[in-house]
Amino acid sequence: MKQKEFFGKDSIYKLKEILDEHKPKSIFLVTGKSSYEKSGASGKLGEMLKGYNAIHFTDFNPNPKLEEIENGLNIFRENKCDFLIAVGGGSPIDVAKSVSILDANPGDAVDYINKKRKIEKKGKILVAIPTTSGSGSEATYFIVFYKGKTKCSLGHEEFTLPDYAIVDPVLTDSLPKYQTACTGMDALGQAIESYWCVDSTEESKNYAAEAIKLAMEFLEEAVNNPSYKAREAMAKSANLAGKAINISRTTACHAVAYPITSYFGIPHGHAVGLTIPSMLVHNYRVNEGELLDKRGISYVKKTIEEISSLVGAKTVDEAAKKINELMSRIGLKIRLSELDIKTESDREIILKNGFNPGRVKNNPRVLTEEALRVIISEID
Repeated sequence: MKQKEFFGKDSIYKLKEILDEHKPKSIFLVTGKSSYEKSGASGKLGEMLKGYNAIHFTDFNPNPKLEEIENGLNIFRENKCDFLIAVGGGSPIDVAKSVSILDANPGDAVDYINKKRKIEKKGKILVAIPTTSGSGSEATYFIVFYKGKTKCSLGHEEFTLPDYAIVDPVLTDSLPKYQTACTGMDALGQAIESYWCVDSTEESKNYAAEAIKLAMEFLEEAVNNPSYKAREAMAKSANLAGKAINISRTTACHAVAYPITSYFGIPHGHAVGLTIPSMLVHNYRVNEGELLDKRGISYVKKTIEEISSLVGAKTVDEAAKKINELMSRIGLKIRLSELDIKTESDREIILKNGFNPGRVKNNPRVLTEEALRVIISEID
């Protein structure tokens, strides 16, 4: 089935209609440990779930581990669950996606990660309800989790997009400043990367452009002086950025961000934001020998100039400066050294683990180890 999306204030109550339609016997409810209560979702869903058998699963980290997902899968099967609801940020939604698809496709999860087996069946019905404005996971088929320190990807274009997305900005009202800033930078970063990605299309660029404009206009207000209007704008920005990367995927900034998160504990959105300004300039200086976008150098340069314009700048250098200034204003440190990533061995960890082949090749310009060393030195 094609995804059905509900957006806006109090759209969470659409869940009752969905439950009435599907009449599940046993619901697997995946939520964050504290965000479920703090967001107000617990009280609202509690009323709607009365009379249903709901198995509440919260036993996973903010960056979920494969063994945690496998534990959830066992609980899902033991309780013969036939419906999933995910409430929270990207992690609960990704856990629910994982459980749903691994239940439907037998065998070892590692075989699907390593492409030894193909995902061939869709899982049970999944309703995704974000309580952050960042990952856009409710709008993508991608699934992210970790095996040890290594980031793993799972997903199928046809089978792992949530069946329903309910984006109610009211659920983001309780988000603390730092989390609002980090998730907002994730949305902005995804939109910028999608816009310059070698696999961008007119549709993905339209989604990304709107997401960039909304984030640049409302992220600071959402962090420092939150209003419903700003929260709604950031919820829209994140959802649009998710729709954009669902078409194009992300690029080098995300590849570099994963080891910064995995090894140093920097939240994903903050980690992504660190390299966006330098990568913007790097991509603009593309040459024939390092071009990855088949549409040509002039196309890439025009694309980066369009991004600069979308962030409200006249030049690429000014755009990079504007993004760094925005990060500073919303309380995000922009130097690795300020984040206690100081030693040569720290930098080597990022270099060694920041070259996810899939994401780096999506970048419009080749990212060599030497180039990444320069970028890291710029944010040192």
